[in-house]
Amino acid sequence: MLAGKRAVRVGDQILRGVADLLMHKVKDPRIKGVTLTGIDLSNDLKHAKIFFSIIGNPDEVIKAQCGLDSAKGYIKREIGFRSELRYVPDISFVHDPTLETGDRMEKLFDKLRIEDTGESPE
Repeated sequence: MLAGKRAVRVGDQILRGVADLLMHKVKDPRIKGVTLTGIDLSNDLKHAKIFFSIIGNPDEVIKAQCGLDSAKGYIKREIGFRSELRYVPDISFVHDPTLETGDRMEKLFDKLRIEDTGESPE
């Protein structure tokens, strides 16, 4: 159990570091609008899946994935400098569609409310 708690703690630290790097250091226009939604760090701290979301069409998701993948080496190197880990985990970026799903559901609820009550959109 102790390793799991450490993985969560270190994962949170890595996620904050990656978010900071994406906001302030990485200048790739393909990652504009990307939101990091979570991290899944293995208990041995060697593999990290970082989940990201971007609201847009599938082409924008692909562009964001390519931008993140191209910055992966830089991000891993910077995380190594910032953290006190013996080994920096291998990072992979995975698209998380939950924000898009929530946005789509919100629009459906608005449409239903308008049809039900005859309200005009706000």
